[in-house]
Amino acid sequence: MRNVRCSCAITYAYGRARRQVERENINCFQYPTYSSPFSSLSQRFPTPAYSATMSYLLTNCTIYSGTTVLHDHAVLIKGSHVAAIVPEVAAHADIDRVDGRGCNVSPGFIDLQIYGGGGALFSVDPTVESLQKLQAYVRRHGTTSFQATMPTNSPEMMREALQAGHDYQQAGYPSLLGIHLEGPYINPVKKGAHQEEFIQQPATDAVAELLTIGKGALRMMTLAPEVTTPEIVALLRRAGVVLSAGHSNATYAQGAAAFKGGFTTATHLFNAMSALESRAPGLVGAIYDADSAHASIIADGVHCDFAAVRISHKMLGKRLFLITDAVEAGTHGAYRFRRAENRFVDENGTLAGSALSMMDAVRNCVQEVRLPLEEALRMATLYPAQVLALDDELGLIQPGYRADLCLFNADYEVQGTVLAGELVWNG
Repeated sequence: MRNVRCSCAITYAYGRARRQVERENINCFQYPTYSSPFSSLSQRFPTPAYSATMSYLLTNCTIYSGTTVLHDHAVLIKGSHVAAIVPEVAAHADIDRVDGRGCNVSPGFIDLQIYGGGGALFSVDPTVESLQKLQAYVRRHGTTSFQATMPTNSPEMMREALQAGHDYQQAGYPSLLGIHLEGPYINPVKKGAHQEEFIQQPATDAVAELLTIGKGALRMMTLAPEVTTPEIVALLRRAGVVLSAGHSNATYAQGAAAFKGGFTTATHLFNAMSALESRAPGLVGAIYDADSAHASIIADGVHCDFAAVRISHKMLGKRLFLITDAVEAGTHGAYRFRRAENRFVDENGTLAGSALSMMDAVRNCVQEVRLPLEEALRMATLYPAQVLALDDELGLIQPGYRADLCLFNADYEVQGTVLAGELVWNG
């Protein structure tokens, strides 16, 4: 065993068996090439067969497993999954090692609402190529799983988004959890930056068509409870789609009924929803009062004050999770955004999305909201996994879970991203 030293954050001890695997004929998309100690190898995403040959220890790091914080321990990765967490002194000397260089290690981040990044804006270009760029972008920021999001748009664009999501998943990319359709069944009063011309009244036939086109790619849908019919709710639930209340002017009673009738989460708490008032608790009040409803929140200090994040965490606890709501600048299509300091706005100056990464959101929750780091990390990992009922395989570092990891330093800079046991970003 030999260590290859480099200026990067991670030092890798190469394994003999891994080096023998032929990867030239992998049938998948080509990723952008980054400078790393792996540059002599193909930058293509590994097939499951390749991952199955891997076995190594991640050492010299502080492990935030999601249930505890461990020092002087190592993560044993076999194939694409975590096999064990062991004391470093008890680790076998003949196992290949990755030196974490003193980094913090958490589960890979899970972003359930992102529109664009890395030069791609899925909202206006819903293609496999956009998903490829978006995936490469989020990996640089520690995110290993995401839902590409399409806001209220034309029926054609909605269909294209679902088809692209289906095609991408069929190609074998585990990062894309599915497509999040944010609309078109929303309340015009709370449309925010959504294009009113594309807002529709719910129609069972139209929803059935989306489900057919997506072939399982439709994972989440944001709807306004007050404009949604029980038939639509039942149809989406039967298809396994997670229903999220958002862009809604629902009364408290309408919101409470929605959370009892099939809605399990809410989209960007406070933004584009009826507020909590003394005589009209609104959708925010219904979210707070529900026993099991989750809610996403954008912790950038722009979409909502950090004090509002802190108060909401006190109210919701593990039901509050982080999203980025990130967009990319664009000058064509229905959604044209420009960056305005730490946010994106549309042509009318309406707040349209964030310039946030998930690592930024975690840092803000620690430094501004004043939450413990381990809890901020759970808001970006375990809690979103629970929303999609994937918390038996994602969101924790423990035996049997997929080896999705984020390595970051004390300055909240991502130093490495591991997906299914494979280093896919080396900072």
